[in-house]
Amino acid sequence: MEKKKIMASTQFEALDARRAFPCWDEPARKAVFSLSLIVPCHLVAFSNMPEMYIKSLEGGKLKEIQFLDSPKMSTYLLAYVVGEFDFVQKMTEHGVMVRVYTPPGKSSSGNFALDCAAKCLDLYDDFFGIPYPLPKLDMVAIPEFAAGAMENWGCVTYREVDLLINENSSSSQKQRVCVVVNHELAHQWFGNLVTMNWWDDLWLNEGFASWTETFATDKLFPEWKMWDQFTTDHLTSALRLDALRSSHPIQVPIKHAEEVEQVFDSISYSKGSTVIRMIRAVLGAKSFQSGLKAYMKKHQYGNTETIHLWQEFEDASGLPVKELMSSWTEQMGFPLLKVSSETWTDEQVTLELEQSWFLSDGSKLSEEEHKKIWCIPILTCTAEGTQQDMTLMREKTASISITLPSSQSWLKLNAGQEVPMRVCPSECMLQRLLPAIKEKTLSPSDRAGILNDVYAIVKSGQMTPVSLLQLLSSYINEDDSIVWHSLVDALEGLNNVLTEDHIVQNLFKDFVSTLIMNLAKLITWVPSDAKSDDHLTSLLRGIMMRLISIFCYNDDGVRKEAESRFNKFIADPSNHSCLPSDIRSSVFKIILKNGGQKEYDNLKAYFNKATDNAEKKIVLVSIGAIKDEKLKYELMEWCCSGAIKLQDFFYVMSSVSKSSSVGRDIAWRYFQENFDKIYSMVGIGLSHIMDSVIVICCGSYCSFEKATEIEAFFEKHPCPKNSRIITQTLENMRANASFFEKLRSSEELSDENFWETL
Repeated sequence: MEKKKIMASTQFEALDARRAFPCWDEPARKAVFSLSLIVPCHLVAFSNMPEMYIKSLEGGKLKEIQFLDSPKMSTYLLAYVVGEFDFVQKMTEHGVMVRVYTPPGKSSSGNFALDCAAKCLDLYDDFFGIPYPLPKLDMVAIPEFAAGAMENWGCVTYREVDLLINENSSSSQKQRVCVVVNHELAHQWFGNLVTMNWWDDLWLNEGFASWTETFATDKLFPEWKMWDQFTTDHLTSALRLDALRSSHPIQVPIKHAEEVEQVFDSISYSKGSTVIRMIRAVLGAKSFQSGLKAYMKKHQYGNTETIHLWQEFEDASGLPVKELMSSWTEQMGFPLLKVSSETWTDEQVTLELEQSWFLSDGSKLSEEEHKKIWCIPILTCTAEGTQQDMTLMREKTASISITLPSSQSWLKLNAGQEVPMRVCPSECMLQRLLPAIKEKTLSPSDRAGILNDVYAIVKSGQMTPVSLLQLLSSYINEDDSIVWHSLVDALEGLNNVLTEDHIVQNLFKDFVSTLIMNLAKLITWVPSDAKSDDHLTSLLRGIMMRLISIFCYNDDGVRKEAESRFNKFIADPSNHSCLPSDIRSSVFKIILKNGGQKEYDNLKAYFNKATDNAEKKIVLVSIGAIKDEKLKYELMEWCCSGAIKLQDFFYVMSSVSKSSSVGRDIAWRYFQENFDKIYSMVGIGLSHIMDSVIVICCGSYCSFEKATEIEAFFEKHPCPKNSRIITQTLENMRANASFFEKLRSSEELSDENFWETL
């Protein structure tokens, strides 16, 4: 029988240091911390700084550890950990000792993160112009940890799945670990060395770390094309949330510290990172880095506001950064850039542009709302590349003229998706772009960006569903994983909305199956030669299998292939070649959708035997796909029974809710029946986990009636710390309901002949 042991670790951000010791628990109240711990002699204990001395107590049963004084820092960055660990270590080229602490017996799984961290610290030393100021860096895998990771200065804590990698881990898992490590290490400068003055500038921490994680990962692994992936990750996430009326500005007013828990979201992280990316594109890499170095040097060990960063960028570049950026950080939302008129000749095109506030549901703007404007950098590209001349659009309208390489050439606005906005192309512009999409002469980020924009604009009612489907058909030969990431968003989004109309949904599924099977001709289920299978190909295979598990799971060939691989894997889970991690979750779902009790029991048995948390998570996110309704409900009971870690239990809820319309109803019913139990588990101390549960169990409907029902439920069962996510979930639901009405009113979508023309 497995022996249970207890370890202790802190997590003080944002407001919990005050629960451990008396303090002024605010970011600007920085102090030097002197810490000593008394612990059992057989345990390891560490903190932000190295030990100064260790003294034996009580005849060797206990020991006192006195740590060196910390640098001047905020209370939320103090940390200490006590437990049993193994570790691996490495000295950076610049002379900092880095250690990765793992559960006993798992030290080798820390090597990848260790290598990333050692290289990243040196990279950041040079980039920020200030060497990492502590004598050591510890990174600790915590077996149960509510957050993903926490940037405590010199003692960074992580979920195991966000730090540890074994030889059979998927490419997506490997990328995730690298990105999270680079994010947390960026905080050692942005957040720890220089800290926001108050929580309303939280984005200075999280937005910059989210931008820098991409910058550093791209430097370490340029073949991963991280800046193209940025388009389908941070940019997509930011625009999805910020298109709601219930969004908030990047610089969000925080009147009471408790409110900050609700803004650790895609606005602070992802939109923050997108505006940083935009200002770098405007300033150029040299001025951008010069401004950052000056900012770090001037404000190290201190606290700042957003205006201080803009001032350094202005001084470095001579450009009106405060004017440009205030419209992006001080007001909620983002613009829709629309072509109001155009003139094409053989040698150039002249466009008349108009900007307006974009809302996902397309709701009518008031007279005052019509006046909102942003200072928009207009970046364009043609077949000859990105245009060097940039226009700053400061008014409601603007006119631009661009030279064309030929009479049939295309023009794309927002080249490289550098600006966090939507672009509504004219019909002429879109038709000129279609061949470039088919022939893949546009960059992956631009091909993905066009689709993201058109999908969102169609959803808002400002373009027709027919335009979207014709655009989708242009990706028939697509083979880039970044572009397919955007295709997944659009295809899954349409499929979820069309659940309310089975006739059109079936026609749509046939159309999608053609796209998927075309990709399947290029990408096999497993690599033909593992050594030659690069990172992006592995990601693409995972995307393909995800779509197959949704749209083609009942195909005879698919089912038989999945069964064969599943049975071999269950018989010998060490045989990873038959079922690589990149496709494992999708194959599990295919098996469960076609199977029953036997397959369900086999998967649960594998979960109980697995010792790797990443493997356990693959089961949790898949198992809800079982088609039996009683088993789906049993899973909801299981995840709230205490048998699954609190950090992970909502993954099961998600797998049930996303499995089908039946699963969605079961999740919502269970949530209502067991609200008090769920809320008592996570609602007070772990509000961000409760946010996830609310979105999972309540947010999948596309119905005005359901939105009203769910709204009424929360009026009777208020969740004050989750009020923002509830409002956003309801708004999203009503936007999807409105989108369904637009799709249903399109006569072409119910016409079989139309689908045959695509």
